[in-house]
Amino acid sequence: MTGTTTGVRPAPVPAVARRGRLPYVPVLVLLGILVVAAATAGIAFGSVPLPPGQVWGILLHRLVPSLVDPAWPPVRETIVMDVRLPRVVLGGVVGAGLSVCGMALQAVVRNPLADPMLLGVSSGATVGAVLVLVVNVSLLGAFSLPVAAFAGALVALLLVYFLARTGGRMTTVRLVLSGVATGEVLSAVAGYLIVSSGDPRKTESALRWMLGGLAGITWDLVWIPAAAVLLGTGALLGVSRPLNLLLAGEEAAASLGLNVHRFRAALFVLVALLVGAIVAVSGSIGFVGLMMPHVVRLLVGADHRRALPAVALLGAAFMIAADLAARTLTAPEEIPIGILTALTGGPFFLWLMRRKAAR
Repeated sequence: MTGTTTGVRPAPVPAVARRGRLPYVPVLVLLGILVVAAATAGIAFGSVPLPPGQVWGILLHRLVPSLVDPAWPPVRETIVMDVRLPRVVLGGVVGAGLSVCGMALQAVVRNPLADPMLLGVSSGATVGAVLVLVVNVSLLGAFSLPVAAFAGALVALLLVYFLARTGGRMTTVRLVLSGVATGEVLSAVAGYLIVSSGDPRKTESALRWMLGGLAGITWDLVWIPAAAVLLGTGALLGVSRPLNLLLAGEEAAASLGLNVHRFRAALFVLVALLVGAIVAVSGSIGFVGLMMPHVVRLLVGADHRRALPAVALLGAAFMIAADLAARTLTAPEEIPIGILTALTGGPFFLWLMRRKAAR
């Protein structure tokens, strides 16, 4: 990734990226506290409610047994460590990953409406995942599902990009229409694969990817997306300066020595890899990558060196809270997370459309 920025001459960061709204460190601390509070609630509340103090006692006892005397039934420790904690951790990983992907896409295509779902990336990853589930492809063993999801996400992203770009330019309307149309076609393909499978168990598993959810998560499913999101966020932080340069426009970035086309291609691959790893475990969850970057820019400004860590924390807290709502609002039934994020993200998207049209 860093090879794409070779030759960039020292230059001041564009003013739009330099502006901050609030003191950065206090905002980051508050977002961190928000993540901890959401995680505590996510572990404590459920079909078997647990006192938050007991939750932290169990966690501290598992880390340092001598600090806390275990005064709780063993089944409660099993609920915390083996049932709810991996789900909360994965929720934070998914929220952080989708948020940083959304922020990167909005900078790369210079469009505030860009989002992994709106651009068809999530639908492409879903087709890859559903294909593996329905056809039962296992050429790469445990990695078959993540690799197929990554390939589908990359193909969808490249297709939308080339459909939206005409005469070297890309308009908001063309980008959104290309993304929505591509996403609908890919969703139809995934639906056809599910309907034609003829196996109820495969159909049930595949529907999970269509609606999104974190049910049935174990620790074995956490480490791949966690590693992908951690490394991907680190890579994006490493290229935060080129991302800032793109805020000033392609011509300005190129005049400062950035190879825009090569950099954009590398970012597309990185985003597709992240989205594929996320969709492989959570299914298609939309609008998180659209909403969180805009909220963070209002708080700390558009400089990606400051915004990327903040948007990762905010996205993690939002997804943990959304998962808690998904499994408690209609308990014992569970609402797919994708439905809740669509109910909140849809109005937000319409507001952004009206705001952009007014400008």
